[in-house]
Amino acid sequence: MENMNAIPNIPGTNKKRVVIAGAGFAGLKLTRKLLGKGFQIILLDKNNFHQFQPLLYQVATAGLEPSAISFPLRKVLQNAGDVHFRIAEIERVDAGANEVVTSIGRLKYDYFVLAMGAKTNFFGQKEMENNALSMKSASDAILIRNSILEHFEQALLETDPKKAEQYMNIAIVGGGPTGVELAGALAEMRKYIFPKEYPELDLSKMRIAIYEAAPRVLAALSERASASALKYLQKLGVEVHLKTRVEHHDGSCVRLSDGSSVSSKTLIWSAGVTANAVLGLPQEAYGRGGRILVDRQNRIRSHTNIFAIGDISLMETPKYPNGHPQVAQAALQQAKQLAKNLVKANSGEKEEDFEYRDKGSLATIGRNLAVADLPVGKIKGFAAWVLWSLVHLFTIMGVKNRMLIFLNWTWNYFTYDQSLRILLKPKHLSNESKLPEVKKELADS
Repeated sequence: MENMNAIPNIPGTNKKRVVIAGAGFAGLKLTRKLLGKGFQIILLDKNNFHQFQPLLYQVATAGLEPSAISFPLRKVLQNAGDVHFRIAEIERVDAGANEVVTSIGRLKYDYFVLAMGAKTNFFGQKEMENNALSMKSASDAILIRNSILEHFEQALLETDPKKAEQYMNIAIVGGGPTGVELAGALAEMRKYIFPKEYPELDLSKMRIAIYEAAPRVLAALSERASASALKYLQKLGVEVHLKTRVEHHDGSCVRLSDGSSVSSKTLIWSAGVTANAVLGLPQEAYGRGGRILVDRQNRIRSHTNIFAIGDISLMETPKYPNGHPQVAQAALQQAKQLAKNLVKANSGEKEEDFEYRDKGSLATIGRNLAVADLPVGKIKGFAAWVLWSLVHLFTIMGVKNRMLIFLNWTWNYFTYDQSLRILLKPKHLSNESKLPEVKKELADS
């Protein structure tokens, strides 16, 4: 590794070089804010597209295609000068040499920014990691969609009602926004879609259940929003089990902390995230949840030219002693402030401290059902659902993507139907024992 050559076809420059690892909300925002500001920018990501993660659950429930929430990075940057994108993964950082070692070579930097986000946290439970489904990427969402559709097809072939229920039941671990939104979407499919497409199955036996270790769902929102969300979930027929942990899942049976068990082949894990680790940083650089400790300018402690922004970073402030919430707004605001500070540092000006401005939190549970905690007050129901729809519609990148999503949402709303239930079955998906291999196959594709 020490003898790895430099990444080819990156031109030399007399400008300061900013290397940005990750093209999520934070990394892409920073890249765009630095365009034309006198830097050479190198953007690295393992994918050649930016994906809108808040709507992954709609891909998983056949409401949207992955292309509707994805945007090619080269298209974003095609008219920009002094910016170069490469598909690569970060292997380690060599701070002493001001170099980052990647899967495609070494790269010198003047400023290095880590914006690689977070991954699913299974809290060391290898059995869960092997048998549960997670949702952090478009590949994960497609695998969930495929698994659910495949299981319903398998349920049709069962003569034993108990075995059929095992294929139909869906368990969701985690009552945060991802778990709540996914459960609501699945409940609406059970009500409007599955009865028409699987009339031979007794869908009254299908269970959709959320298991949350905390005393309430949407714990990051207000108690009022949490109570409303619980009411909406129960209205949709979702079972909500609070103060309950999932301790075991062998691919067919879910065992709970209270000693009970549920028969289900589908377990979706949305119980937490952990930051992506980076080799080369000292152990003391890491804080809670594996997040990288940074100062008020997002600079990694003990380093003058290495920064971390977004979900991977942990900035302790008087208002947020445990760090800022791992949401898109925090990532975007940090990226915007860091861009200003890099310009100031390049010209010798004093940098500014970052201060997070909470614009509110939103979560949707289903058709006309949502909750919103806003600085001006709290709303729920249809008004919150419209607000959630507008915010997500106008936040996503690309006019074409917005039009596709709007058309899909309009069609789904008036027809009570989704037209994207295509079973794109990868090799071996029907073999339950191959789930870990299938997950890896999709992740690598």
